[in-house]
Amino acid sequence: MNPASFLLTVLVTLSAHAAEKPEPKVPVSGETVSELEEFDTLMTEFLHKHKAPGGALAITKDGRLVYARGFGYADVEKKEAVEPGSLFRIASVSKPFTVAAVLQLVEHGKLKMDDKIFDLLKLEPLLEDGAKFDPRWKEITVEQVLHHKGGWDRDKSGDPMFMPIKIAKAFKAEPPANPEQIIRYMMGKPLDHDPGKKEVYSNFGYCVLGRVIERVSGEKYDAYVKKRVLKPLGITGMRLGHTLEERRAKGEVKYYDHGEGTAVLGPQFGKKVPLPYGAWNLEAMDAHGGWIASAADVARFASALDDPKRFPALSGDRIKNWFAPVYIHNGALDGTSTQMARPKIEGVTWVVLFNSRTGEGQEKKPKDLVDLIEPELAKAARGVKKWPAGDQFERHLP
Repeated sequence: MNPASFLLTVLVTLSAHAAEKPEPKVPVSGETVSELEEFDTLMTEFLHKHKAPGGALAITKDGRLVYARGFGYADVEKKEAVEPGSLFRIASVSKPFTVAAVLQLVEHGKLKMDDKIFDLLKLEPLLEDGAKFDPRWKEITVEQVLHHKGGWDRDKSGDPMFMPIKIAKAFKAEPPANPEQIIRYMMGKPLDHDPGKKEVYSNFGYCVLGRVIERVSGEKYDAYVKKRVLKPLGITGMRLGHTLEERRAKGEVKYYDHGEGTAVLGPQFGKKVPLPYGAWNLEAMDAHGGWIASAADVARFASALDDPKRFPALSGDRIKNWFAPVYIHNGALDGTSTQMARPKIEGVTWVVLFNSRTGEGQEKKPKDLVDLIEPELAKAARGVKKWPAGDQFERHLP
């Protein structure tokens, strides 16, 4: 055999062996559910395809937790697997919990839907450079803010929840800005449109609602939600998260993203840091995006909405009037992609959480991971021939 033929043979042989090499195995934790193995395949193949570090999936059927498993890595460097009870930043999936707290205060007669929010808060606007107060602020109601109709448009004036240094400087204060400073700063600016005129998604509005909960209840926002909304449902593992990696909670995953940002707080202030750890201030996002939870925690809340008798925080009518039978809420932050879904599938709820916002190898404008997996989860759920009879909730308490 001449040298060229020999080299060709070696290359073909090596290629064949490379093709036979098995793909890296995605670790899976939690109880195997034979009737729902399709979801195991879906999640492992999804993580591998999108090169995402890890995720968790919880599914309920008719109020029973029938599936709760972890996939991939909570910490890639340490090879620590995601567990069913691993805690994730749930980002904007925090908002439904804030809604429940506000509605409960309304139900108990401590708040009215048509209350003027800024009469309740009694905060002074920060008026810079001779600016005049926009009187439309005095007309904004609780109901309008719940429905994202407060008059703010982040596409026009930016999202103040991600302006912690600019706002702190306006107060000549040490950054990052706290929620009260953010609100007072915004009160010094004109609204983007009349309150109630149109619906525009607003993180800031839910920051405001968090302060309303505190003013009306006399308790800190998270203390009220824990005591009045979560505890009656048996949810004891949820808590507010922290920005910096060194303040990760016990059992909380590590977050991964492809970029860097400038630190707005902490010992690396002003320096480049991974986007999930210091490029924005999670502590100020409490009522609109600050909670951390397991998939089973969130599923307990979501599934109880289907049966008002199991939701002691609110009456049945109030749940039905607010949380529609088909209700899907996504959350996203750098390093986080989450979804709480009550799809149009009889009695089914799922919660899926990832510790990366997007995967790798996507187009220039990558989609959030939950947007990619939602149709696949729906297809798998519709294809289930027989749902398990058991209930895993009690096995997934912290």
